[in-house]
Amino acid sequence: MKRKIHILGSVGSGKTTLARKISAKLNIPCFELDNVMWIRHEAGDIRRTEEERKEYLNTILSSGMWIIEGVHYGDWVAASFEQAELIIFLDTPYILRGYRIIKRFIFQKTGLEKSNYKPTWKIFFKMFKWNRDFEIVGKPRFFQKYEKYRDKILLFKNSKQAIDKSSVTKG
Repeated sequence: MKRKIHILGSVGSGKTTLARKISAKLNIPCFELDNVMWIRHEAGDIRRTEEERKEYLNTILSSGMWIIEGVHYGDWVAASFEQAELIIFLDTPYILRGYRIIKRFIFQKTGLEKSNYKPTWKIFFKMFKWNRDFEIVGKPRFFQKYEKYRDKILLFKNSKQAIDKSSVTKG
């Protein structure tokens, strides 16, 4: 059974949902990279310094077992890709991610879904930009940058496929 799993994908790809399902099934703590990047505060999020981010991430990585999920793939998270036993790349269809961005925003604005951030119109529109940028720039850049880990990267079109076929929950 894999005990160090990194899940990567664009906004709305299903990373958090997948991470929570695997976490519950395997009893492994789950961490969102956005919460490593930001200190969540009622008055507004505060970006952690590079040193604070590194320290927080190193604490997670040294815990022995973890599921880390997020869209981030920059140098500051490189150690998590290196230490991961499995890297799941969720390559959910672009149009589906757009639909999920809209659905999430509506649910968060109406209080049906909890949010780590204040769901503003500004962030709503940024999510579409981030989704497009990830599709055009982020995805190719990730595979170029982390090609050396290709033996432990599994690419899936949805969360169900990832759970069914990745042997995450098998020996």
